[in-house]
Amino acid sequence: MDLQLNGKTAVVTGGSQGIGKAIAMALAREGVDVAICSRGKELLEAAAQEIAAATGRKILPYVVDLTQSGEVESFIRQAAEDLGRIDILVNNAGSAPGGIIETLTEADWAQSLQLKFMGYVRCLRHVLPLMKKQGGGRVVNLIGNDGVKPSYWEIAPGAANAAGQNLTLSLSGQYGKDGISFVAVNPGPVNTERWDGLVRAMSRDMGLSYEEADQLAPASIPMGRIAEPSEVANLVVMLASPLMHYVNGTMIEIDGGQQKPLMDRARDR
Repeated sequence: MDLQLNGKTAVVTGGSQGIGKAIAMALAREGVDVAICSRGKELLEAAAQEIAAATGRKILPYVVDLTQSGEVESFIRQAAEDLGRIDILVNNAGSAPGGIIETLTEADWAQSLQLKFMGYVRCLRHVLPLMKKQGGGRVVNLIGNDGVKPSYWEIAPGAANAAGQNLTLSLSGQYGKDGISFVAVNPGPVNTERWDGLVRAMSRDMGLSYEEADQLAPASIPMGRIAEPSEVANLVVMLASPLMHYVNGTMIEIDGGQQKPLMDRARDR
């Protein structure tokens, strides 16, 4: 199937590694020129070079701290100028610390909302006027299934994700008339560079060995494993296609059918 993405342009935040890098690679393979950003220059530039070499597309790296409004504004303005337009925005950057309420600090809560939620808001504030002016666009927000499948060890990510999901659905009602459509993609656990740190935190908070903690998420998923970044990327690319433009104001989980309460009970065994 031709996804009709050849010649389109996209901005992917958090594109230096993990899910974001996989999304940028998958988009580029469909003929999309992509601007990627992250805070770390070395990984970012290496990712851009790797994707460009593999796909032959224009991959533009920008060092950006999405917690800083001025940096976000400059990034979006420069990306739009360098790409010519922004057809697709994939909000992906940001993570929130797992933990129980007794161990989460105010800094943990602030981090959860400042990057994972407000980083998305900042990008949207500057991208949406451009999309409106050019006559349309597509926004795919990578959020997380914690917002719709609560787990008491993931209350900070869950709060940030629920806010992002509400934002996505709300904006779809405002901007549909302008030809801009929105969809939220909610992954469960994904095998990225961040996974090891999450397992270590679960082990610490639950008094489990690393090996026991590492099996909690797979045990809560009927398919018996966590997702690979490429699986999430494939879904995002499909949803970014003009063929999917009418899929507006909805959310799609990609979590293998994970049942979060089962994960909670497994911790308490």
